[in-house]
Amino acid sequence: MDYKDKTVLTGATQIIIAPPYKIKVADAIITNFHQPESTLLLLVSAFVGDDWKRIYEYALANDFRFLSYGDSSILFRSKL
Repeated sequence: MDYKDKTVLTGATQIIIAPPYKIKVADAIITNFHQPESTLLLLVSAFVGDDWKRIYEYALANDFRFLSYGDSSILFRSKL
């Protein structure tokens, strides 16, 4: 089958998970440490609340590697 024979769907979304959104389904996530001001860091912040600052300060103080090939962590959902 040639590419020209396939139906191509395109679209856009403005869905973003950021505070004050409350995660309702997952109790934990495994993720890498993300760049400051990234949308992925907003997801982490929505998931763990203000604890993200403490978690990232610990990572920086202990030379954790950031971004795609860096260290990861398991984060548990904030109950607040």
